[in-house]
Amino acid sequence: MLGVGALALGLVLIVEGLVYALAPRIIEDMLAALRAIPPEARRMLGLVALATGIFLVWVGKSLGA
Repeated sequence: MLGVGALALGLVLIVEGLVYALAPRIIEDMLAALRAIPPEARRMLGLVALATGIFLVWVGKSLGA
């Protein structure tokens, strides 16, 4: 089980690292846009992303991944 967690974390870090390495200006623009969104809306976006991620993991596990 630890191997799966390490794999998932590694994949997230690869994607995050690529974004920062290839498009740092876009990250700055995205952070500025996030600052313009009220905290409660950001919290709701986070909860929607969390629920979507849990759903996708559940679907993947159901399909045998």
